[in-house]
Amino acid sequence: MTDSVNPAARAADKRRRLTAAAAQVLHEQGVERTTLADIAGAAGVPVGNVYYYFKTKDELVRAALSEHSAHLDELTGALDQLTDPRERLKTLIEAWVGRRDVAARYGCPTGTLAAELDKRAEGTLDAEAGAVIQRLLDWVGLQFRAMGLTDPEGLAVTLVSGYQGMSLLANALRDPDIMTREGARLLRWLDSLEAAGRTR
Repeated sequence: MTDSVNPAARAADKRRRLTAAAAQVLHEQGVERTTLADIAGAAGVPVGNVYYYFKTKDELVRAALSEHSAHLDELTGALDQLTDPRERLKTLIEAWVGRRDVAARYGCPTGTLAAELDKRAEGTLDAEAGAVIQRLLDWVGLQFRAMGLTDPEGLAVTLVSGYQGMSLLANALRDPDIMTREGARLLRWLDSLEAAGRTR
């Protein structure tokens, strides 16, 4: 690797670390309580370097949303390897439940960020957070459509609302068992939909 490539690779790595740190720290602390120094510290980057990559905190929030979107793409891409759409949805729910301790401590990464950004008077970041949630809704709706069920978009809203609700309650009550119980309820609900589809 030449010297001219090394600086570019180092810069890309530094930006990637800052983006990942922004997603983590904003999830754990929220937008208002997070400083650029917090994100720099989590990324292992001198705070003065942050401004080279991100001029404002809003740019870091946008980078965090991009990170959440990339994680969603990675998750749904892995789930798409399963042949049965019902199994894809069940595995999604199991992944949510598998992060029950994180949800109980901090809530849903994108959901909590969307709720906080909605309280701001200016900017479009709230809509950008909503767009990430909409991507999840669209993917879930495709699974219900592939199952041959009516109103796939409505069923997607029910499922994602169930996740957001159980994340919120687990966080508010600091009780990860809520995720376990409600996740099991969502799995039974999916089975009931599949059974109803077979009787038609």
